[in-house]
Parts: sequence; structure tokens; C-alpha cells
Amino acid sequence: MKHRLEYAIVRALIGVVRVMPDAMVRVCGTVLGLTFYTIDRAHRRIAERNLAAAFPARPAAERRSIARAAFIHFGRLLFELLKFSTLSPASMLARVEFDGEERARLAYAQGKGVLFVTGHFGFWELHAIVHALQIAPIGLLARALDNPQLNQLLEDIRQRTGNTVIYRRGTIRRVMRALQGGQGVAVLIDQHIMSRDAIYVDFFDRPAATTSAVAALALRTGAPVVPVFALPIGHGRIRVIYEHPVAPPGADAENAVRDFTQRCTDVLEMYVRRHPELWLWMHRRWRDDSPLTDGVPGMFPSADEEDG
Repeated sequence: MKHRLEYAIVRALIGVVRVMPDAMVRVCGTVLGLTFYTIDRAHRRIAERNLAAAFPARPAAERRSIARAAFIHFGRLLFELLKFSTLSPASMLARVEFDGEERARLAYAQGKGVLFVTGHFGFWELHAIVHALQIAPIGLLARALDNPQLNQLLEDIRQRTGNTVIYRRGTIRRVMRALQGGQGVAVLIDQHIMSRDAIYVDFFDRPAATTSAVAALALRTGAPVVPVFALPIGHGRIRVIYEHPVAPPGADAENAVRDFTQRCTDVLEMYVRRHPELWLWMHRRWRDDSPLTDGVPGMFPSADEEDG
């Protein structure tokens, strides 16, 4: 019953957002974000605690302001994603600026596929949708939502422009096939990982369990790793930035997988430091068994299964 109600609400929202002016879409997203900032005390505390550890020199008031802005951003992201789902491909592209597109195309030209890495930062969901229109469809590594109806709806949105969602079962084999076919695969590298491929790297000077799959696949296949970020630039528009490929460690590096994973994480951290209000601080990225977070559910399922 709960799942059906959630699905009905989202479907109704899509119908409303379809005819809603862009300015009102942003207002509704702001209201949603502020509502959760006000009522979700548990995740607000997690955000403030994470910010205190990441930016200890900043005043507490500034950190609270960043936390509040982050909640607002993710409220807006939801509404912008729903709005995007109602647009034509031409209308989608009209809202996007591309920076560094040639870097992505040169990476494809190597013929080894491309691993695009990003995090729960900015408008990452919108990047994947427009990447398929501007450059080429890609595979999206994802975890299924608990609500199967909402998961199908989100999958349809993600795949509308030609992308393919790759879930955890058989992940590595499917990613390998995609890379061997010269295709791109997008991976989020900022979720807490509990599977055997987890590796600890520093993120804001704190050890964070991170997937080693990106580095391992890149070293095995030679596929370039291109960080990509989608930033809001106002009035419903976004700028998609393709960074320079992450330089792989030397062949004789003692701990090449960890070194490569750290380099990827460092690029993400650089962007989060520039735009802290666009990252998911309310996620339990660092699991340190603090009593403040005991019993608080994570924002995402834990990666506790193998990528077979």
C-alpha cells in the first residue's frame, strides 16, 4: 500500500510539473528541501556533523547554512529531474552548456570505452540523460529502489534517451562488455562500500570506504577515467563539465588500485570544496559508529553484495 501511494504521488507530481513554469519548479524544490531540513532532524544532524569534520575552521553558522542549502539543492534536483522527464530531447539540450566535451570525445576515440566518474553532487542525474543526446548513450551503475514501481519509473527516465541501467547482479561482466564495445559507463564513487572490493581512501582527510572497481577496471582494460560534473547555473540551466582524464599510476606502482582510487576521489573532493552546497552531506559517507548516527538509516542501501 505504501509503495502504491508513493508511486501515485510521484506520478501526480510529474503531471503537475509538466505544465509548471520553471520558476515555480525551483520554488517547489526549495520548499521540499526546506521541509526536510526542518523535519528530518536525524539527517540534518548527520549533515552538520559531516560539515564540522570537513570544514572545522569555518564558523558553525556557515556550516549550518551549507547544510540548509544542501537540503534545498536536493529538493530542487528532484523537481528538476521530474521536469526533465517531461521535455523533448531538443528542449533538454537547450538547457545545457557543455564544457570540455572534446575531452570526452578524445577518450572515446581511444577505442577502449570510457569510465565516467562523479558523485552525488550537483545535477548528476541530468548529466547522464543529456550525455546520451550530446555524445553517446552510456551505462549507468545503479542500485534498485526499495519501491519497485518507483524504481521502474526512475529507470524509464534514465533510459529515455538511450542509456542502459546496470544493476548489481553481474555488474563487472556487463561493464567489461560495455568497455570492450567502446561504450561509456558512469559510476558514482562517493557511496559507503561494504563489499569485498572496498578500499579505504582519504576524503576530506578521513578514511572512506570506496569502490575499487573503477581503478581495477581502468588498469585492466586501459579505459580512460573521465570525471564529470553537472552544475546548476541558474534559471533552470546546467553546465556539464568533463575534466581531464585521471592519470593512471605507473605500471610499477606498489598499490596502483588504491593510488588510482585516491586520485579519482581527489577530483571529486576538489569540486565539493568549491561548491559544498551541492553535495549530499546528509549521507553517512563515513561510518565511525558515532552515537549520533546509530540507528539512522543511510540515504542509500549499503553495498554489501559482490559484483558478480
